[in-house]
Amino acid sequence: MGENLLCEKRKLSVEELNAKAKMFRRQILEMTFAAGSGHPGGSMSSIDIVTALYYNVLRIDPKNPNWPDRDRFVLSKGHVCPAVYAVLADLGFFPREALMTLRKSGSILQGHPDMHKTPGIEMSTGSLGQGLSVSCGMALAARLDSKSYRVYCLMGDGEVQEGNIWEGAMLASHLKLDNLTAILDRNRLQIDGNTEQVMSLEPLPDKWRAFGWNVLEIDGHDMHQILDSLNLAKRTKNRPTIIIANTVKGKGVSFMENQVGFHGRALTKEEMAKAMEELK
Repeated sequence: MGENLLCEKRKLSVEELNAKAKMFRRQILEMTFAAGSGHPGGSMSSIDIVTALYYNVLRIDPKNPNWPDRDRFVLSKGHVCPAVYAVLADLGFFPREALMTLRKSGSILQGHPDMHKTPGIEMSTGSLGQGLSVSCGMALAARLDSKSYRVYCLMGDGEVQEGNIWEGAMLASHLKLDNLTAILDRNRLQIDGNTEQVMSLEPLPDKWRAFGWNVLEIDGHDMHQILDSLNLAKRTKNRPTIIIANTVKGKGVSFMENQVGFHGRALTKEEMAKAMEELK
């Protein structure tokens, strides 16, 4: 299987990655519009990160989703699953036609990821705060089994107000889990408003450093910075890495950007027409 690692066959240029991400933004809006519900704002703030991971970093095999040596990706902020579903469909984990069944009864694509229904999903998530601890367990399992796979965990910034996140952060540092990379989608908006008004997170980088993590801060929409930070994380030894990715909620559609109202609602017909025009 080693010679067939898909990440080695399909690494894309930055231009190709950006084009993919733009296509996925359209699909995110189409999926949630067809469903009449969902979480487009955070899906669009994180899609550049998800695209870079799946096409240029993760060792995975769509034809064998349970390949034991695959890298693991845990979407801790499970409500932004439309971003991951779009990528998984493009890679061939399941037919693209399934995207338009998002959130429908009997669909393999529910409103939060289901590891028992959706090929390519590593962990059923949606109850915020749990993904990092699960990722710690996966990373520890790799060490105990003498496996080389890496674990990546994408979290939301509102999510890191949860105590379970900090228990996981403490454990990962204590165990020196250098095969674990956490990524924080720092769009500064959560369902109730601005994160700093709901429950202030700053100084966020210093808090992670105090917990013993290697901390990298990037523009989460700059493919060069995303890829460089993921490569730096791979080379870091004896401690886990967190990439704090500064992003814009609703990125890519002008009237959605930095608007908390698009955290958890689909676009109207009129809004869809405007958004599709911007995402041509």
